[in-house]
Amino acid sequence: WVLQHVEVLIPSPKKDEVLIKLEAASINPIDWKIQEGVARPFLPRKFPHIPGTDVAGEIVQVGSGVQSFKVGDKVVAVLGNGGALAEYAVAKEGSTVPRPPEVSAPEAAALPIAGLAAHQSLTQLAGLKLDGTGPQVNVLVTAASGGVGQYAVQLLKLANAHITATCGARNMDLVRSLGADEVLDYKTPDGVALRSPSGRKYDVIIHCAHNIPWSTFEANLTSKGKVVNTTPGICTVMSAAAKTIKCSKKQLIPLFTSPKKENLDFLVNLVKARKLKPIIDSKHPLSKAEVAWAKSIDGHATGKILVEP
Repeated sequence: WVLQHVEVLIPSPKKDEVLIKLEAASINPIDWKIQEGVARPFLPRKFPHIPGTDVAGEIVQVGSGVQSFKVGDKVVAVLGNGGALAEYAVAKEGSTVPRPPEVSAPEAAALPIAGLAAHQSLTQLAGLKLDGTGPQVNVLVTAASGGVGQYAVQLLKLANAHITATCGARNMDLVRSLGADEVLDYKTPDGVALRSPSGRKYDVIIHCAHNIPWSTFEANLTSKGKVVNTTPGICTVMSAAAKTIKCSKKQLIPLFTSPKKENLDFLVNLVKARKLKPIIDSKHPLSKAEVAWAKSIDGHATGKILVEP
């Protein structure tokens, strides 16, 4: 499958849906992984398929039964079946939240899937409290300058965590500025081994990178440490099941991000309060969406890659 620019009819919102005129959209790795066929036979559900799930824009039409929004409202949304790389998209009312004027369209579009992945990893799977009331924990974030990693570091700062992070050498200062206490170049021996410069073992590892063996994690975990894998493949799921069967106290937990409205609203309000800053790698016009797509596949973006109609 290849990306093609085509003209299609503007979709119509059904009951409990809104039609959004897009101001910005962002690309996530799952978008091109679907293109590669990882979700077949379930996704795409039909062709032609417009990829992308994260959008920000203005509501131009509401379906029957919509209670929360009206025409003219600025919103951010997660699209259930793609549609973001377009001028108009339909979103369900239940996965759409208001966008306050203090939050720009690019900032909002950069939030949904990556922000939700970080938030749900920390709160639901790792059990951390983002209001600083929990005990201090030692947390490692791998690929901390990427889409999910940048949010994980910033949210961990709110959770009273001691943060160790890995990233490329060029992004070490950025990751420190986001709140990391210790930063490792992932290409150095300590970075490869995930060794904390201060010798700490990790209570939680938020794993946003690829190709790190379980033995490397296990050597760095506390006795009841958890690894949350934010990009799980079938091998991760099978490994997690095997570890559960063995009753190991060290856990490998795959994350399957859910577009929960209350979680997205929480993140939008953090951006409004300037407690969370979306890092944007680059912006591309919709007419050059394939350039943004290729940049995401390349895997070295710092923060989020945006497309603007």
